[in-house]
Amino acid sequence: MPETQKETTINTDEWGAYRHLSAAERQHVTVCHAPEKRVWARDEDGDGIREVHTNTIEGVWTNVRNFLRPFRGVNKLHLRQYLAIHEWAHNLKEVTLDFLQILCGVTQLAS
Repeated sequence: MPETQKETTINTDEWGAYRHLSAAERQHVTVCHAPEKRVWARDEDGDGIREVHTNTIEGVWTNVRNFLRPFRGVNKLHLRQYLAIHEWAHNLKEVTLDFLQILCGVTQLAS
């Protein structure tokens, strides 16, 4: 079972492994990457915004691959921990003094 909320919309290509998503009570929309039928993004409601695409997740996985490359192989038992570090770094938008204190376990800085 995917670790998403039931009302989540999941955008994928048409690879067969994703077919179970509709049965898992997730809204599943696809784009076709097959030769001669290629559609990289679709505008579902005609407002000019392409709601269905897979570019974001493909970019995230490219970043994960590049993050893991210097380790020259990651034991699958520890992959979740490496992914958690990457997720943290990806989502971190600003390094504040409070954040650094928590990260370093410092309760207060000396003046």
